[in-house]
Amino acid sequence: MAKKSIKQREDKREKLVAQYAKKYAALKAVIDDAQKSDEERYLARLDLQKLPRNANPTRLRNRCALTGRGRGTFRMFGLARNKIRELAFKGDIPGVVKASW
Repeated sequence: MAKKSIKQREDKREKLVAQYAKKYAALKAVIDDAQKSDEERYLARLDLQKLPRNANPTRLRNRCALTGRGRGTFRMFGLARNKIRELAFKGDIPGVVKASW
């Protein structure tokens, strides 16, 4: 189980990313646009740096929905590897069966 403070920090980051998503995308579009002048792109870069650090989507971490574990999380299920194993053996995940050949 991840600490409660870690889960809350991650939730706070998710809210900030959602709040600044449009502004972040607009600034990135200006920065990546080769048609814009160098000065416009430079100013967009400065504005991007003024955004809160936690508004950057790369600071988000995929966590297990049940335990909050940050490593070994499968995107398809949103669960950590050990929880997938437990639930698959119980038969709680539809379509997932133990491998045999």
